[in-house]
Amino acid sequence: MTDPLDRWAQQAGSAVLLDGFHALKHALRFGAEVPVAVTTDREATLALAADLAPDVRDALAALLTEVTAESYAKLVARAHPTGVAALAVRPSREANLRALARVPRTAPIVVLDEPRNLGNAGAVIRLAAGFGATGVITTGTLDPWHPTVVRGGAGLHFATAVERLTVAELPQGPVYALDPEGEDVRGTKLPDDAILAFGSERTGLSAELRARTDHLLRLPMRPQVSSYNLATSVAMTLYHWSAL
Repeated sequence: MTDPLDRWAQQAGSAVLLDGFHALKHALRFGAEVPVAVTTDREATLALAADLAPDVRDALAALLTEVTAESYAKLVARAHPTGVAALAVRPSREANLRALARVPRTAPIVVLDEPRNLGNAGAVIRLAAGFGATGVITTGTLDPWHPTVVRGGAGLHFATAVERLTVAELPQGPVYALDPEGEDVRGTKLPDDAILAFGSERTGLSAELRARTDHLLRLPMRPQVSSYNLATSVAMTLYHWSAL
């Protein structure tokens, strides 16, 4: 059998780093292809799985290889407290585009218009997966599969379609964009095929996305409060969709 460190080196250039037990757990639950996974304490990791994720315990038992702390430190830039790391195959762009374009849609697509903060993008993907959104799209330069975004998403990139597109490439569907000048979201029922667009906290919606928008909506906010965190705005909007 190929040494796990050799397998890691072979895959590292193109694979997605799953940083920590929970990222690996979620990736396995949602069908990720994981060619290599390591841990600094196999017995402790399997005990954690038996306690928190018995549904993937057997898969982890077949997959995990124990390595020394020194070897583990060479594989990841920042050690995770669980001492677990893995590499997963990134879904193809074609597969993500098919998922995003599928009709009829039964859940919205979230669009982050020119986001800047990697951690916020990861938190949004985690939220979208939790609500069962069809996918998360970013426009602009931020790569939604950047390792920091994947870390913030806790492996839930594999639970929804995550892709970077231009505004012109967005799937079909009514665009509901969040903006302080919009109508109160509480008076609007969001359809299942909605595209929910969120601008950056600093600059708001781009001119191109605004031109594509069908409806401008605003979240309720106390006067003199300038904005919500991006992930908070997405959570409030997805909750509003799911509750009506």
